[in-house]
Amino acid sequence: MKGTPWRPLLQATLATVALLACALPAQARQSTQDLMQVWEKARQRDPILASTQANRLAEQERIPQARALLLPYVDASVGGEHNDVRRLSGLNESRSAQRATWSLALVQPIVDIGAWRTLERSRYEASYADVGLAKAGQDAMLRVSQAYFNVLAAQDTLRTLAAQRSAIETQLQAAQQGFELGSATIADTYEAQARLDLIKASQLQAENALQISEDLLAQIINERPGQLAQLADKTSLPPPEPDRQDDWTEQARQANLSVLQADLAARIAEKRIEIAKSEHYPTVELRAQTGSGSDRFLYQEQLRGPRPLNSSVGVTLSIPLFAGGGISSVVREQTSRLQAARYDLEAAKRQAIQSTLEYFSGVTSGLARIRALEDAERSSLASLQANQLGYEVGVRVNIDVLNAQQQLYETQRNLARARYDTLMNGLRLKASTGTLGEQDLLAVNRLLSAAPAP
Repeated sequence: MKGTPWRPLLQATLATVALLACALPAQARQSTQDLMQVWEKARQRDPILASTQANRLAEQERIPQARALLLPYVDASVGGEHNDVRRLSGLNESRSAQRATWSLALVQPIVDIGAWRTLERSRYEASYADVGLAKAGQDAMLRVSQAYFNVLAAQDTLRTLAAQRSAIETQLQAAQQGFELGSATIADTYEAQARLDLIKASQLQAENALQISEDLLAQIINERPGQLAQLADKTSLPPPEPDRQDDWTEQARQANLSVLQADLAARIAEKRIEIAKSEHYPTVELRAQTGSGSDRFLYQEQLRGPRPLNSSVGVTLSIPLFAGGGISSVVREQTSRLQAARYDLEAAKRQAIQSTLEYFSGVTSGLARIRALEDAERSSLASLQANQLGYEVGVRVNIDVLNAQQQLYETQRNLARARYDTLMNGLRLKASTGTLGEQDLLAVNRLLSAAPAP
């Protein structure tokens, strides 16, 4: 089947493929937001991260609260009494008196093992909160990055579908012209029309997916995201450094933030056992007290006698003897909780290692998949060109061209998704070893550039 309608079809298809790599106009590029700008907004506005920061500040107050149990404290009290004494028979004889009292006492704990153990526990609890804040920061980086790349992936899908729709419309026009000229059957038109209808439905779904992705990112940064910097098509992604799996797993075993939290939880459980046992220990405190009591009438100026002033200084030793078995029960309870905390620590180590292996494999296999998909993209483009030429000279049918188009655009979408997934696995690999920081986001940000809007 020879004719002229197919030359414009090849040119139009090549033009739509090139359209995917076009740059933004200068005005659009000026308003482009990159990953670091989005992260800065998230750091200031993310309610989950802000909640963790507030909780961390609250946990830090446990240290001065525990230290206060070891510092001196002063009590002051003032009182007034009215006594009315009557005889039982007749109730006709009575005697009443008023009395004013005040006292001031200074107490300094000298020996209190439980208070010292409580102070040590509070420091572990504050460290636990510090690690929790660091973990929340890493989780926020991952959430922001994942939401950012989800928007880019949805934009890529929509942009690719638009290019595919343009190519199919060109193919449909060519099929209609061929039918009018008698060089093609009506089946070619129906086939192209069916593919066009399917692409329209896919575009609606892709637009909805983009809307959802933008909503999720807006939930974090509290504003609708603008045009986002994208990953260039030919960007080379870095391999994991170091490129040894054992180095990553050993780092994860020691520095994974969940492991650190589980280790601190076990230490806190140990201190709780010591605190419970300290209830059996004696305590010693220094007490200095002064005060007075007088027979002064509260509502009169007359004094019945001298106003005494009583002062005392002494050391008090308190020895707990028996508490109904409650202390022993608390010790047994905390011992069981310590065993559970140690099991949790072991589980956290295993989970950290498993996650590290998963993400390390995700990076290495992702890089290999990207190379394979790049080869597939070149092959798919060559196949499309060959099928279009074959269709023009009559050795290929319309469905062959449509299938070649679909294969090319699906390969491009899979390639873009593979790049984002590999980048995310690299960030998650860092997080699994407790080393993810803003410098890693900055390294990813350097791979981004302004890209066309969908």
